[in-house]
Amino acid sequence: MKRLLTLLLTLVAILMTASVLFFFWASSSTLEEASYAQLLKNDYPTTVDHDSIYSIVTYNIGYLSGMTNNRAIAKPKELFDTNLKTVITEIKKVNPDIIAFQEIDYNAARSYEVDQEEEIAKLGYNYVAKGINWDERYLPFPYWPPSMHFGKVVSGQSILSKYPLKDYERIVLERVSDNPFYRDAFYLDRLLQITKVVLEGKEVVLMNVHLEAFDKETRVKQLQKVSKLFTEYAKTYPTILLGDFNSDPKYKEPAVQKIFDLPNIGSAAYSKEAYDMTFDTANPFERLDYIFYTENTIEYVEGRVLKSFGQASDHLPVEMSFKLK
Repeated sequence: MKRLLTLLLTLVAILMTASVLFFFWASSSTLEEASYAQLLKNDYPTTVDHDSIYSIVTYNIGYLSGMTNNRAIAKPKELFDTNLKTVITEIKKVNPDIIAFQEIDYNAARSYEVDQEEEIAKLGYNYVAKGINWDERYLPFPYWPPSMHFGKVVSGQSILSKYPLKDYERIVLERVSDNPFYRDAFYLDRLLQITKVVLEGKEVVLMNVHLEAFDKETRVKQLQKVSKLFTEYAKTYPTILLGDFNSDPKYKEPAVQKIFDLPNIGSAAYSKEAYDMTFDTANPFERLDYIFYTENTIEYVEGRVLKSFGQASDHLPVEMSFKLK
């Protein structure tokens, strides 16, 4: 009996040690932190034909997983290949000058290690602001079954432009304070990307966000910081704030209302009386994605939710056409 108890205790100790070692290995990064913010330049063939009217798109691309995003179901490579083909085809049709992405994969097992940013940049987007917000050696999610785990994830947000970008900053927003340590170790950083695009010799500030999805208190705090920075930049520059805000105007005390309440603010493809939803793409029922702009320095031409992108992601993109005043 004593030998059996000793054996059981030994096995328990081995399992606990293995679990601890796995935890620290899996939650460790694959890259140097210095590489998390990069301003890149490509050399792809490109054409621009704006005639003083520019187009910008925000798109939570959901790492091209469509409506399978975060669900514990098989995601064959064919799904990602098909969705990438759809996105490339639709971007060619829309031909925006600038695209701000959220949830875009650079090197992730869950999306078959395809650099989605690079594949889309080949359409002629030679200026890129890259912001990595998820870098894990092994992500054990969805939790069950283990065969559905994401594995290695290198993912984040990217701004792709046909016009020069400069003065890029990657800002990590406040984290959820009461996350248990084991969840926090694997949780993504919520980012605000800030860069300037040069149009007609003028610097236009671009702010790309992906706010907290699951904790409203944290989302409100994040938006307070974003709002403050937007207000500061808007004093000097034409400024565009766009991205996935994870907040619908119909929510009780919606966090995004803080942006709507700012002075001198416009919103593309949106009015209180009528607006299209952007989530989810199988049956859109929430507006989570927005493009805001400074009305005194940017002339709004038109805006729309790009429904033709279908279920390549669980979000639909939003587009705005604009002029500089």
